Amino acid sequence: MFRFLPGIILVEAVAVALVLLFPDILQDYTWVKVAALLLALAVLVSLWFRSIALHISKDEVIGLKEQFAREREELRVKAERDKHRVLRQSHKEIAKETRRAHTRANAKVTTAVAGVAGVGALLLFTQFMTVGLLALSGAGGAAFGYFARLKQESRGNNALPKVVNPTALESGKRKRKA
Repeated sequence: MFRFLPGIILVEAVAVALVLLFPDILQDYTWVKVAALLLALAVLVSLWFRSIALHISKDEVIGLKEQFAREREELRVKAERDKHRVLRQSHKEIAKETRRAHTRANAKVTTAVAGVAGVGALLLFTQFMTVGLLALSGAGGAAFGYFARLKQESRGNNALPKVVNPTALESGKRKRKA
């Protein structure tokens, strides 16, 4: 409102000045001259007001674009944080389930090895030497292999082999054929 006030005051001041300058405005066609001057002034002031309004709206648009850009960036950062949080939680759950499965498997393998060793010891005591020694050595080999695999997994040597790019393999095959 205050941006348009000087223009409004200017138009009214010029209108009053023209009426005071031409007191015989109703005589002859002097009022046409005054009306033409006032019309020209009104057109100029309306263009001035339009320029002010365009400037105001441009400033508003720029401010809103900056605000939306900030909000968009905040949303992007929040989404990244949520994504990392979900990934961390799912990784923890997977690790927990893996440990639980390993624990169950360890218990089952331990029970099976102990059972085979017990049967082997029982067979030794009952004079079935060959079968008893076979059962004991099988149980010992199974236990040794299982614990060796656990030790290898704990070192991190259980990584899967790298996947080779299939397009590179195909281009290599074509070169050999040519």
